[in-house]
Amino acid sequence: MTESAVPSLSPRVAVTSGTFDPITLGHEDVIRRAAARFERLIVAVAAAHHKTTLLPLQERLALVRQVLADCPNVEAHPFDGLIVDFCRAHGAGTIVRGLRHGTDLDYETPMATLNARLAPGVETVFLLPQPQLQCISSTLVREIVRLGGDVSALVSAPVAQALRAACAACG
Repeated sequence: MTESAVPSLSPRVAVTSGTFDPITLGHEDVIRRAAARFERLIVAVAAAHHKTTLLPLQERLALVRQVLADCPNVEAHPFDGLIVDFCRAHGAGTIVRGLRHGTDLDYETPMATLNARLAPGVETVFLLPQPQLQCISSTLVREIVRLGGDVSALVSAPVAQALRAACAACG
């Protein structure tokens, strides 16, 4: 893409990123609330080459799209690289990050600071999930599924089904 073809950054366009392995009700809550505040919200689903994922990228993308299909201003795209480069390519002036607890804040604060240095026109905002969803993490969901537990209170029905199928295929 030439420099003149790069879209200008809009404060009304936001990006939220993650591995979403799987997308949880906590993720959904933050995404839906962010979607209500922005004209366009892009969910950047990370390829996550540095992690071993339970669900492949295309399935994670499909699940994000399926569970958020009722949000017309939300779209999901695969993502690999620097989030600020993704923001520039999509004209997003805002990064939305969900914070569950202080540990997330300790991780996200330096990331937001570095992103601001790398892309001065891109601002990071933080949203807290609803209190009853703050304890949910994709890591815990994967572990519960691997141990044969019920995750229906932690993820949407299509996600629970995909997780059961993935675990059954793993043996």
